[in-house]
Parts: sequence; C-alpha cells; structure tokens
Amino acid sequence: MSQEIERKFLVAHDGWKSAVCKSARIRDGLVATTNGRKTRVRIIDERATIAIKGEHKGLGRSEFEYSIPISDAEEILSTMCDGHILEKVRHYVSHGGLVWEIDVYDGLLKGVIVAEVELDRPDRAVEMPDWIGNEITGDLRYSKTGMEKAARSKAALTDMSP
Repeated sequence: MSQEIERKFLVAHDGWKSAVCKSARIRDGLVATTNGRKTRVRIIDERATIAIKGEHKGLGRSEFEYSIPISDAEEILSTMCDGHILEKVRHYVSHGGLVWEIDVYDGLLKGVIVAEVELDRPDRAVEMPDWIGNEITGDLRYSKTGMEKAARSKAALTDMSP
C-alpha cells in the first residue's frame, strides 16, 4: 500500500518565485468522494492519472495512483466530474532537502495559493522557508472539496484564517 504524508500551508509572500525549478499546468477532477475518501482524475501537462485516496489518519493516508491515457482522462473530466474541475499551475521549489509544491489556482479558485510538502514519515523535521504562512494541514476548509464549495458560495478563501 502506498502512503501519502503531507503538510499544507498558506503562502505569506512571493519569495518562493525566485526559487522555482519547474512548473506544470494541472487540471483535477473529483470523480467521487465519501467518508473522507476520494477518487480523482488529473491531467498534468501531457500525462494523466487516476488516484484513489483513503481517509486521513494524522498527516497520512493511503493513496493509489495510476497512469491512464489522456483521452480517458479527458472523457472522465467531461462526463464524470459534474463540473468539479480545478485548474492550477504547480511550481516546484527545493528548500531544506525537500521539494515544496506551490499550487497557484486559476478559474474558480483564482487567487488561492497553497504550498505543500510531501514527507517520508510523519515526524520528519521540516525547515520552513520564510515565505510559508499558517499551516492548514487537516483544515477541511482548505481541502479541494472545501475550497470549491466556498468558491461556489462566493466565500472569500483568501480571508479565511485557520
């Protein structure tokens, strides 16, 4: 079983931009969600995946992710996601021996910027870059589902404080 262990943060300022080593355009579609579990399809540049994620247990949760043909991903996005598609550009920044992913949302979530870092174990020490703001790990308002609901109801995500 694959395990995803990550921490998420708001971004305090643009200092990360000068350290970007690569970027990728992403479209995410939520296929199904129930009891903290979800299935999503993603197109990242010219690759496509489908992922099944279990409930969060602390910082981690089980995750199974598989490559699928782009044509299948496009079909799933257009027929099975009920408009629950998020667009973002993911920027990769190395800091303190880890790769940080800074997601700059577009479309429905335009203006939202979230940084996350994947860890090899939950107790791993993390050297925080100076551009990191408040931690939002586990804050359901900042889950993709929570952010989408807030945006659709016109709530101001950028004003939410954890």
